Amino acid sequence: MCVILLCMASILKGCKTLITIKDVEHVAQLARLALSEEEKDVFSKQLADIVGYINQLNEVNTENVEPMAHAIPMVNIVREDVAENNYDRDELLAISPYEEDGFIRVPKIID
Repeated sequence: MCVILLCMASILKGCKTLITIKDVEHVAQLARLALSEEEKDVFSKQLADIVGYINQLNEVNTENVEPMAHAIPMVNIVREDVAENNYDRDELLAISPYEEDGFIRVPKIID
């Protein structure tokens, strides 16, 4: 529903009016949601608040702000992908329920 909210916000950019029940019904139809009349009323107010907040964010001057993926700089936070042999083959085969010709035998799952 987040994508729908963003699409709706871009459509209603600069719109100061309340979101109508008809708007909520349209968004619900796009999202394949069945809403009660009470939920439609609640969501119309919530969507209006969300669109208002997005419009408020659109007014912020971001001219000299560089795009970022994280709030703090993160470089090479992932460990190196190095193959390691952490287990002794004979120990693993010794504790496996079924062993055949040096391999762990598992039940057949596909005919």
